[in-house]
Order: sequence, then structure tokens, then C-alpha cells
Amino acid sequence: MPVLISVALRARDAIKGMWREAAKFGVVGALAFVVDNGGYNLLVFGLPGGAQGGPMNTYPVLASVLATSAAALFSWIGNRYWTYRHQHRERLTLELVLFLVANGVGLVITAGTVYASRHLLGLDSPLSDNTARIMGWVLATLFRFYAYRRYVFVAS
Repeated sequence: MPVLISVALRARDAIKGMWREAAKFGVVGALAFVVDNGGYNLLVFGLPGGAQGGPMNTYPVLASVLATSAAALFSWIGNRYWTYRHQHRERLTLELVLFLVANGVGLVITAGTVYASRHLLGLDSPLSDNTARIMGWVLATLFRFYAYRRYVFVAS
């Protein structure tokens, strides 16, 4: 019986720890989402009510790459110094390279959904772009959470 209690307590502690980690990751991700989607919409569609569109209205995939890159930088700072502050590597360069690789995959996922929406499905409205980006963000976020936990923010 003591073995079962010990296993149950360890399982509870592991879930409790992961819940806190996931919550912090979610807060950083939500703020990065604002940076990403806000930046994308400003670059492609301009300010609300503006008739001309944004400065990159003819380059939506490049705008997606730039906005996602800005969000990734924000995310690295937030995750390194808050979410995983006790687990980051001593070698900052290696951690940053692994983070950039994980976010490069996430960037391809997010930009790929915009590409598919625009070029494969022929959709070009703000609603279709944002729907594609949200779908990409969901997939990319699941991938990033796994990659950060498993490869990036691992104590050396």
C-alpha cells in the first residue's frame, strides 16, 4: 500500500508541476500571439478603417514570417526568463540555436497555412488569413511546447 501512495503522490506532483509550466507557457504564448497576429494584420491590412491596406499587403507570406519572427523573439525572452527560468542551459548559444530551430519549424507551419489558404484555396480575405494563421498557431504551439520541454530548455 505505501508503494501505491508514493506513486500517486509522485504522479500528482508531476502533473502539478506540468500544469504550472503549461500555464506560464500559455501566458507567454498568448502575448506572443498578440505580437504575431497584431503585427501581421498591421503589415498586411494596415490600421483598421484604412482603405489602402498595409505596407506588405501584396506580400502576406513574408509579412507572416516577419510577424512570427518578432513573436518568436518575445517568446524566447519570456520562456527563458520566466517559464523555464530554472531549467535553461548554461550555454546560451546552444539554447538559442535549438530555440530558433524549434521556432523555424513553427514558423513554417504558420506560414504554410497562410500559403495554403492564399495559393491553394484562393482565399484572400482578412477572415480567411486569420483563420489560417490561428490554425497554424495551434499546430505550431503544440509542436513548440513539446520541443521546448524535450530539447530547448533542458538543464545542462
